[in-house]
Amino acid sequence: MSNILHRHCHKIPPRISGGEGVYLFDNTGKSYLDGCGGAAVSCLGHNHKTVTSAMKKQLEAIPYAHTGFFTSDVAEQLAEVLSLRAPDSLNHTYFVSGGSEAVESALKLARQYFVETGQPSRNKVISRYQSYHGNTLGALAAGGNRWRREPFSPLLVEHGFISPCYSYRNRKDGESEFEYGLRMAQELEDKLLEMGPENVMAFIAEPVVGATAGALTAERGYFYRIRQICDRYGVLLILDEVMCGCGRTGTYFAFEQEAAVPDLVTMAKGLAAGYQPIGAVMVADHIYEAISSGSGFFQHGHTFMAHPIACAAALATLQVIDNDDLLSQVARQGRKLFAELSNRFADHLHVGDIRGRGLFLGIELVENRETKAPFPSDFPLHNIVKKMAMDRGLMVYPMGGTIDGRQGHHILLAPPFIIQDDHIEELIDKLALTIDDATHQFDRSA
Repeated sequence: MSNILHRHCHKIPPRISGGEGVYLFDNTGKSYLDGCGGAAVSCLGHNHKTVTSAMKKQLEAIPYAHTGFFTSDVAEQLAEVLSLRAPDSLNHTYFVSGGSEAVESALKLARQYFVETGQPSRNKVISRYQSYHGNTLGALAAGGNRWRREPFSPLLVEHGFISPCYSYRNRKDGESEFEYGLRMAQELEDKLLEMGPENVMAFIAEPVVGATAGALTAERGYFYRIRQICDRYGVLLILDEVMCGCGRTGTYFAFEQEAAVPDLVTMAKGLAAGYQPIGAVMVADHIYEAISSGSGFFQHGHTFMAHPIACAAALATLQVIDNDDLLSQVARQGRKLFAELSNRFADHLHVGDIRGRGLFLGIELVENRETKAPFPSDFPLHNIVKKMAMDRGLMVYPMGGTIDGRQGHHILLAPPFIIQDDHIEELIDKLALTIDDATHQFDRSA
């Protein structure tokens, strides 16, 4: 019996009691290798003394002050450190408490920018099917996952959607990866012309699609072309790095690998490594200057924005990433994890695709490797995988609806940046047994 409204009314998860490094422990003493960082959050692992010490120091100084009255040293320092990592144009940061709030803030900033610059007809967003931008109503409306949207569709603002850049499923025979990427980018221009550019304020996309599509990367040249189209029609580019950013792909910003700089970029999850809830949206100079020279006031706010302890945790996280050279570690261990996955599942009947960047990798599971046919949508493979992995002491992030919100299954891997070779071996061994047992359960029932 629990008085908590859990994610599932009939399933109470194990009770956490502690953690150390890449492991978590429940109240029975069982250990779990954290192969997904919760939801790509725990990038430094658990019980990192540098971060907890910074939080304690801030707690003793001042735990909270409303931003309508005060700023704080740690918030100012965090914004400065982020701006030094970002391209020259991204010099302003708005701190919130999580990813959905960051996306809501980005959407409102985009809208206010056009109001301030005398273009009030621009109020629509274009995004991609199978994107995920958060669970608040504004963010959910901008997301393209049909399953998540469906129960709340009467509450959602209508926007425009284009196809994801999903080469494994949608590239034509004889079409190069580059050609496919340009064809998918062209859908943005086509949709803009259909909706009327004068009505569209922004295009929003995840540089690497996370929860809904399993570390789905775009083809070379895709985002460069997207940036060109946005510039041609005066549309803002919002890149959502809530899950894929903060070093997860091997560079601090995932868009650094795309030759495209956004007007707004959102981040959260790994920003403070899970030690405190925090999110942020970084804002380009021209957006800030339009508001500054206009009303001077961003008409938005949250009670716990720029929370001092959260900012202290994030600042310490950034310092650890720098001091321990963890971006190089992510790139190196990401290559090793990808190679080990590719080797172990090279001939597996039910592993269709392995993809991603850095320590942000996805495995698409299929009923038949040759035809790419997905498992039936009513077969809860993702739930079976999660339970079997947990039983073995492994945390992974499986999801259904990979292809269109209904069909397809994948497993997302996003382990802490501190993962070592022996942890990778343990992860692969437990994952292989889990995938075998879970897919054999389908084979036996078919």
